[in-house]
Amino acid sequence: MKKEKNENQIAKTILVMSGKGGVGKSTVAVNLAVWLSLQGKSTGLLDVDLHGPSIPKLLKMEEQKLFQLEGAIRPCEYTPNLKVMSIGFMLEDRNTPVIWRGPAKHGFLEQCISGVGWGDLDYLVVDCPPGTGDEVLSTAQLLQKVDGAVLVTTPQELALLDVRKCISFCRQLEIPLFGMIENMSGLICPHCGKKVDVFGRGACEIAAEELGVPILGAVPMDPELARTGEIGRPIVEAGPEHPTAQALAGCFQEIVQKPKPYSSNQTGSKPMKFAVPTNDGRLSAHFGHCRQFAIVEVDPETKKATGVQMLTPPAHEPGVLPQWLAGMEVQTVIAGGMGQRAQMLFREKKIEVIVGAPDQSPQELVEGYLAGRLECGQNICDH
Repeated sequence: MKKEKNENQIAKTILVMSGKGGVGKSTVAVNLAVWLSLQGKSTGLLDVDLHGPSIPKLLKMEEQKLFQLEGAIRPCEYTPNLKVMSIGFMLEDRNTPVIWRGPAKHGFLEQCISGVGWGDLDYLVVDCPPGTGDEVLSTAQLLQKVDGAVLVTTPQELALLDVRKCISFCRQLEIPLFGMIENMSGLICPHCGKKVDVFGRGACEIAAEELGVPILGAVPMDPELARTGEIGRPIVEAGPEHPTAQALAGCFQEIVQKPKPYSSNQTGSKPMKFAVPTNDGRLSAHFGHCRQFAIVEVDPETKKATGVQMLTPPAHEPGVLPQWLAGMEVQTVIAGGMGQRAQMLFREKKIEVIVGAPDQSPQELVEGYLAGRLECGQNICDH
């Protein structure tokens, strides 16, 4: 059957996402696209970060411009095997801001996806802006079929708080997940060769275990990675034998070799999740003074606890704990005392709050609540 002049044939589409900016998402997206093209795959790289398009800079393509041919926008070429589309190719100069509201963004993204003559591609890599706003939502909906998402994060808990939102976003839109890449994972000292964990360590592993999302690999902080980005020649091409290029290639191998990305919607009903603030393994009398949270998973059919995880919470500041627990898809908090302001912040995140609970273990509290025998007293916190 003869194809229409602008009928694209794209075998696989990969979203590269991050919860926050500055974690190296665009660097990962560029290196992934270039690496795929070096494997002989016909690849497209679509930059949908409308307010911070960095792809032209990272590929030294800032002087290139788009043109139309046979009614379709033709993407710029980095190599014959890699085609690139970015709003950066359309700006008068690199200092021109994009000042658009939602409908204008959606219209432009629709043009990028349906009006660009990509041709036949083995892979389309999409560099998304940070977060889960208009651009990411419009892109996911306009693409219709996304084969999987790659989530880029850094080791500190603050970055992982926002990654949890990306995971929830993907679940709600039924986008499969290839996994997480931990960028800036320690610095190798150039003098002694020892690894320095600048942003800490272990938080990514904890989040991956909590959320059931695999870690594809870890990429160290490396001046060479920054340098190759500055000169517009990604490290997987400029120095494929470099340890950082090898680390990235290992992550990318995990993506292309996965027979099927992870999907939280593949099996059964999602578990119910309860959070209980604790001290020494039992309910903390005051929510704001707890040392750990017990995250209790419950089978929605049997109403029995299937697992308990003890997690150290982030700093107790207004709004942080509701966001943290919402990112883990907690539906209910069982507490002894909790202030009215905190309760309101939880309800804004659609998390139910039970206060005045007795001094019991987390599992006893959750199973007692589900069985209708939990006897709650007075909320001891009134601020």
